[in-house]
Amino acid sequence: MEKEPSEKMETTQKEAGKKGGLRTMPFIMANEIFEKISSFGLHTNMIFYLTNEYHLDSAKGAIVLFLWSALTNFLPIVGAFLSDSYLGRFRVIAMGTLVTLLGMVVLWLTAIFPKARPPHCKSPGEFCVSANFAQLMLLYFAFLLMSIGAGGIRPCSLAFGADQLEKPGNPKNERTMQSFFNWYYATVGVSVTISVLFMVYLQNAAGWVVGYGVPVGLMLFSTVMFFLGSSLYVKLMANKSLLRSLAQVIVAAWKNRHLELPPQTSDKWFYHKGSKLVNPTPKLRFLNKACMIRNKETDVDSNGMAKFPWRLSTIQRVEELKAVIRVLPIWSTGIVISATISQYTFSALQAITMDRQITPHFQFPAASFAVFTILTLTFWVAIYDQIIVRLLAKFTKRSNGLTFKQRMGIGLAISCLASAVSAEIERKRRNRAFHEGLANVPGAIVKMSAMWLVPQHCLAGLAEAFHAIGQIQFFYSQLPRSMASIAVALFSLGMGGGSLLAALIVSVVKKKTTKNGNAGWLSNNPNQGHYDYYYWVLALMGVANLFYYLICSWLYGDEKEIMEESRIWDDDKEAIEEDGTYHA
Repeated sequence: MEKEPSEKMETTQKEAGKKGGLRTMPFIMANEIFEKISSFGLHTNMIFYLTNEYHLDSAKGAIVLFLWSALTNFLPIVGAFLSDSYLGRFRVIAMGTLVTLLGMVVLWLTAIFPKARPPHCKSPGEFCVSANFAQLMLLYFAFLLMSIGAGGIRPCSLAFGADQLEKPGNPKNERTMQSFFNWYYATVGVSVTISVLFMVYLQNAAGWVVGYGVPVGLMLFSTVMFFLGSSLYVKLMANKSLLRSLAQVIVAAWKNRHLELPPQTSDKWFYHKGSKLVNPTPKLRFLNKACMIRNKETDVDSNGMAKFPWRLSTIQRVEELKAVIRVLPIWSTGIVISATISQYTFSALQAITMDRQITPHFQFPAASFAVFTILTLTFWVAIYDQIIVRLLAKFTKRSNGLTFKQRMGIGLAISCLASAVSAEIERKRRNRAFHEGLANVPGAIVKMSAMWLVPQHCLAGLAEAFHAIGQIQFFYSQLPRSMASIAVALFSLGMGGGSLLAALIVSVVKKKTTKNGNAGWLSNNPNQGHYDYYYWVLALMGVANLFYYLICSWLYGDEKEIMEESRIWDDDKEAIEEDGTYHA
């Protein structure tokens, strides 16, 4: 005899209750930890693989890495959409893990087989054979695969771990989830630090074959661990995507663009049953046409649902899109700072020409100076909530110490200082090289400690701690809680946009400064180039961006007032559960 629907649901809930929990964490966190350790070290030291093995000049190598970074930041948006709308988190992470492993294997093969790379240069002054099309395509294919894999893992890993621990009926649920998030971010920070230090050192000390082979082994272990826990996981089904819902608002508004808006008190508005949002706000009025009912009989079915979601949206969806549009100007200010503080490539090229000797038997890896950015960010985050906020609260009379907009503004100002310090340190390094007669000696070591590069990295980490974290929290506070995924998506898009802007800046600087046979600012030989001028360009862009931010911040208004407005529909539980139900 077939079970009743209620019995089936009860059985499903009992089966789901047997899954998940802390026992799944070793498998999920192993996947996250080893993915981070194996991937981040590859990117940090990649500039030397491109310049030494593929004979790309420093500027072109930087452009390739910035574009790779941009793609890696853009694709998680696609991964999140596929996870939410079609495949679910488990499948997206599983596919992302396998594709990442495949990408690392392809990269490893480029190091194993000499034919995959151009022949080595016999001496620094010799003309080097450039990589051919097939060799470059194989390398870029590896980058593409790793970016696609990251697009599946990064947007879903945290949420998938939370799915295993989420117990809404448990009074200790909130404490458990907070502990999980804290441990998750702490683990990510430690993993990235280990990657930037250990993996880079391994590549320098043991060579590219071993240096790229070990990440393959770690990623293979990560993959095996993730699939071993498959039978224990809570695997939630894909649901409606918020991104798709917002796209439906835009399409519906466009299709109804020729209609005249009814009065605010009209019964033509389409809204959730029981919702407090029964009339759209007058801001961005052209979007209100998306929630206009033209004909109730043809637009709404017997259950109160929109028959054609791409022609009719609810007031809540319209207001959610308005909330996103409202934060876009402030979001756009994050693109420039993402470009200016992600200059690890040129910092590594500077470090390789400086004294990096720590002990008689240990030389600090040139690409590992980025660890000071990570450590500064991690340290600041650790002490901010515990110490800094309490001190600031005494002066600002605010429980949070500083508003989110103030934190973002401080981060932008510090980023300008970081670029200026970078320019000044490079000017001193270059002058020292000329004084020692090393201007035309490629690869020569200047008698100047590479530790002089630490301040600029620490300032970059501090700028990111203020701005990046402040921006994410700003998005979370200004957007409805149901749009938390949009907050993460906006930040990821800003990072990707920053990488594209950085690639554009390098391309323009290279083109403009290499005319008439000049070496250019971004020469392969930093002593002949002018990296200091390049850093000053970034500093000036940062200053201009800071003034732009101040204008956007002023026009935005009081963030606390807007936060309270955005919370109106957070309490509409029935509205969220009965999405699309019409009531007049």
